[in-house]
Amino acid sequence: MRWRLVIVVLIFFSESLAQQNQRKDFDPASLVDEIFAMQDLNISYQDLYENYLQLLSNPYDLNKVTEEQLQSLYVLDMGQIRALLRYREEAGPFLSIYELQNIPNFSIELIQKISPFLTVVNTSTSLNSTILNRISKNENNYLILRWARTLEQQKGYLVGIDSTGRYAGSPDQLYSRFRTSKPGDFSLGFTLEKDAGEALQWNPAKKYYAFDYISYHAQVLNKGKIKNAIIGDYQAQFGQGVGLGSVFGIGKNGESVTTVRRSNLGFSPYTSLYEAGYFRGAAISYEVSKNLLLHAMYSLRSRDASVSQDTAQNILGVATSFNFSGLHRTPRELAARSAIREQNLAAVLNFKNSKVDAGLLIHQTNFSAPLLRESTPYNQFFFNGNQNINLGGFFNYHFQNISFFSEWTRTIGNGNAVVAGLMASLTNKLDVVLHYRNFNRDFYSFYSNAFAENSSPQNERGIYWGWKYTFNKKYSIAGYADMFEFPWLKFRSYSPSEGTEWLIRFNYKPSKTVTMFVQYREETKQRNSADETNLYQTSFGTRRNYWFNVDYSTNPFLSFKSRIQWSTFDFGGRATQGMVVLQDVTYRQGRFSISGRYAFFDTDNFDNRLYVYEKDVWLAFSFPAYNGKGSRQYLLVQYQINEKIDVWLRWSQTQYLNRDSIGSGGDTIIGNTENDVKFQVRLRL
Repeated sequence: MRWRLVIVVLIFFSESLAQQNQRKDFDPASLVDEIFAMQDLNISYQDLYENYLQLLSNPYDLNKVTEEQLQSLYVLDMGQIRALLRYREEAGPFLSIYELQNIPNFSIELIQKISPFLTVVNTSTSLNSTILNRISKNENNYLILRWARTLEQQKGYLVGIDSTGRYAGSPDQLYSRFRTSKPGDFSLGFTLEKDAGEALQWNPAKKYYAFDYISYHAQVLNKGKIKNAIIGDYQAQFGQGVGLGSVFGIGKNGESVTTVRRSNLGFSPYTSLYEAGYFRGAAISYEVSKNLLLHAMYSLRSRDASVSQDTAQNILGVATSFNFSGLHRTPRELAARSAIREQNLAAVLNFKNSKVDAGLLIHQTNFSAPLLRESTPYNQFFFNGNQNINLGGFFNYHFQNISFFSEWTRTIGNGNAVVAGLMASLTNKLDVVLHYRNFNRDFYSFYSNAFAENSSPQNERGIYWGWKYTFNKKYSIAGYADMFEFPWLKFRSYSPSEGTEWLIRFNYKPSKTVTMFVQYREETKQRNSADETNLYQTSFGTRRNYWFNVDYSTNPFLSFKSRIQWSTFDFGGRATQGMVVLQDVTYRQGRFSISGRYAFFDTDNFDNRLYVYEKDVWLAFSFPAYNGKGSRQYLLVQYQINEKIDVWLRWSQTQYLNRDSIGSGGDTIIGNTENDVKFQVRLRL
């Protein structure tokens, strides 16, 4: 078998070298529609994708990757994961990524999907010098410099505007990111950003160091008993993400099975631009014994918040709400910047063997000022105070192609959160998942990515069933059904409510150059009626989404994407609808590539807005909401000057037919057209 493998490695040697370079240029569009197919949720997809695709610059070592890490890619089913680990155990370390072809049910297409996120490390040279020498000689590093700007003048930059609404800085967005890393060894990096409207300032007393947002980390792995240690900014992902979950958490999507279960990944560096979802301090994972790990963390950082005085209770410095936008442009936004301090301490005792992954967790959050929200009918059970302690445990069990997963967490003195599920590859063709969740209305978790209908695991019960059936290489079908209820009031629903959601998706790949899918989704939920005389009157609203998409190429250099998306929304006896039709073209030739899109859209209102992924510069993401009547187009040009330098230039334009102004507040543009430009340079150091 090994001699046959040598032949395979020789055949694919040149392709393996090319694959190492192409990892840096991997186009995530090929996975977007499969893994993140439902893109109409009001969440930051940029943060989700950036967190996911950081693996492009720090891929997993195929000879050390764990079952949890493989599951977190959301590409392999349970049968494929178990087959990969079984092959590695029986045949020994992988010599090449293409050795995956020896594993049953690993097609060339599947290997192409996962290969950008995996690598094979040369162990003979990876640990034979000091870590400083390994960092200085490391080839897997890069520096990104990015500039972006809206060309039209926005209200916040106008001379003479009221100072309370005027932006402090220029309309230029500036971004820089550096990272050097070696899988299973170390990672160092920093991220700098100035949003449009923010000022470049140097005032250490107020923690201004030119860029408004600065993130950094230093990580080492597998140093004796210390399996992971991070100083700086990091995220934590344990159990099913109820008590401790990173900013990356996928909800209900076209990939209806693998995205449901969360992975127990532990600590990882934070590189996202989302300014409210990370810890800052130190974290460590220590091997107590062969099967027992102790994870511990400490974090102390500032949070943006609206702070006022509670004269009734004679309390100074009361936080009434958090600010999650990360924008610091106006006097009001600047006043909320770093207004309070947040301290987090957590410890996880984790037992692992070939079948069991279980742990106990405790997490404490303290604020320097008490949080006292302004009372509304629906937020009576929201968190108030300056300390929150969660105590819980998780239990995952793997048997052949079946995975059971669960987590229970309790907020001390308040409510509970419970999730449990079963994922299985029943046959080589059929994968299923069942998921149950129950979150009390007085359960609180500030860092969670649990699978839920709400944006946070609170005031919700639900049962989810997902499945995927692969007929052959050409045909597959997938879907899910979800039933949920909210025992207490929630935003825009001032009475206990319930809902259902289901989706079905048919995939067809008639040839290597043609892929298409058809998708239908229906969601029914209650929300407040339009009758303002009775705020507690709710009605059912039904949203239906229809997708038709085809990707095809005429030759190795030219590819196309055609799509139609439309939606309807029935509420209170009134039906509205929306539609977008788009055409993408991509041309690649040697070091040069150019991509473009033309789309026209027509939506009746915001309830029918449509999100569509757009190609962007490397490690940047674009998900504009198509809302109103008009057209949108963009061009993206990439050129590799040499082996060390790549440049991108992107232009996009949205033109509305039914507006004479765009945006709101300080972002308002007088006129019906918005043009945005972006320029990026990547240096491989």
